[in-house]
Amino acid sequence: MNRAAVLVPLLVASTLGCGAAPRKAESTPARAAPADGRGSVEERLARLEASWATHAEALDFLNQVYAQQKAQMEAQAREEHDPDAMFAVDIARDVAAGKVDGPATASVTIIKAFDFACPYCQRMSSVMDDLVKEYAGKVRVVYMDLVVHPDTASKAHLAACGAAKQGKYKEFKTAVWNDAFLPYMETRDASKMGAENLLAIGKRVGLDARKLEADMNGPECMQLIQADMAELERFKVNGTPGFFINGKFVGGALPKEAFQQIVDEQLKIAEASGAGAGYYDKVVMANGLRTFKSAVE
Repeated sequence: MNRAAVLVPLLVASTLGCGAAPRKAESTPARAAPADGRGSVEERLARLEASWATHAEALDFLNQVYAQQKAQMEAQAREEHDPDAMFAVDIARDVAAGKVDGPATASVTIIKAFDFACPYCQRMSSVMDDLVKEYAGKVRVVYMDLVVHPDTASKAHLAACGAAKQGKYKEFKTAVWNDAFLPYMETRDASKMGAENLLAIGKRVGLDARKLEADMNGPECMQLIQADMAELERFKVNGTPGFFINGKFVGGALPKEAFQQIVDEQLKIAEASGAGAGYYDKVVMANGLRTFKSAVE
């Protein structure tokens, strides 16, 4: 048996255990050390060597674990966006296509990268709507397609692009969440996210169904989605939802209060800049980074 395995429980018992006061020795007298003292020193050295060998093995293991964890943390940091960076994401195509809620004169632009099959994106939909309403002309949301569930969400993204061409992007987007995605999540019925149901939703929100179907199957909407995904890839946005608030990256679904805090900070910065209307183009696009920068660069 390993001596360390025997020593450890004995040491634990001696340091953590509670017992009565020690009794006087009753039988075996302590063995006297040899006159020259060599026996006791050798025993001590043997115990020290055994203890050191055991601890050295443990320390080596801990060093290996630490090195692995440090490498993992460094790799993760290289994939995280610099929290102080201002990223200049090109939204001109999406604004021109009508995939926006809020005025062009807004001081704060929120970009939402989303997927129609993402539950967290659905949860954040009402938060974005609230921010546009509550900040009354000071906030706009631009929507960019990041299709991470193509088998489920592709048709919905194409249909939303077609709805934007008819000036009803927001109405259709909200209806897709309520009448397509949520029923799909409840039933796992793929037809809820299929073309037939999407066209029916389009009719209910006042769209020309024939034109909607043509745009869904045409090249322009596919090209717009591909362009969105290529632009987001440059900034290493590979999950949904992802947000840029006047160029500041925010990953994942945050509480509404957290978004309000960031918006308030960005409003102060925008107002202090004196840029006025068109802050995103004048400041973010003019001065921001055109590619990804990590937290460790």
